[in-house]
Amino acid sequence: MKAQSNPMITETCHVLLVEDDVRLSSLIQEYLQQQGIVVSIEHRGDLAGQRILDERPDLIVLDLMLPGKDGFEVCKEVRPEYSGPILMLTAKDEDIDQVVGLEIGADDYVTKPIQPRVLLARIRALLRRFGNNTNNAQLDASTELDFGGLKLNEKAREVRLHGAVVDFTSNEFELLWFIARHAGTILSRDAILEELRGIDYDGFDRSVDVRISRLRKKLGDDPARPFRIKTVRGKGYLFVAEAWD
Repeated sequence: MKAQSNPMITETCHVLLVEDDVRLSSLIQEYLQQQGIVVSIEHRGDLAGQRILDERPDLIVLDLMLPGKDGFEVCKEVRPEYSGPILMLTAKDEDIDQVVGLEIGADDYVTKPIQPRVLLARIRALLRRFGNNTNNAQLDASTELDFGGLKLNEKAREVRLHGAVVDFTSNEFELLWFIARHAGTILSRDAILEELRGIDYDGFDRSVDVRISRLRKKLGDDPARPFRIKTVRGKGYLFVAEAWD
């Protein structure tokens, strides 16, 4: 796993990774720690619950299939006493598994095989959602975002796609920065308008759709089947962190 400099998460963030695959857990630990995150590992589900309650990590990355007790059971066990974000890992891509996980208290899912930048983006998004701590103030203070082929610099108001500078208007940059800063999280038109213009979405203003269309064109996204900035019907837009290689 290739490490990239990332000022968005500091060493004060503690993640507990509950994963029985020793090689995978070591690779994830190495990558996240190179991004400035402290990562502890637990390989057994029947030992995870007590560690979570003892250590109180900022976030839990929890595998679904574990020896001793599965991820569903661990999540259900600790949720009444642990209020932090829980991100589940699963080799299954079935809706029923995701529904069950969310119903018992998980906050998000990542499906194996895991792409490191995707996992990192989901961790960022969850830490923001659970806000009100030092980690999140530091997350929001970042002035650079790096998604491999796409790099954003807020101070310079610069966008680089595969090394080449792409010209953006001020409004276009603000929109791209906002959705990229929330990579992995579906953002409604209401949330986007409130952030960029300070007003609520009235159900008729299509300016967000027009701006998203312009971003896609400049970033080489497929207008017919966008895969970098996806439209989630009835919900909003999703910036896909892993789509920029």
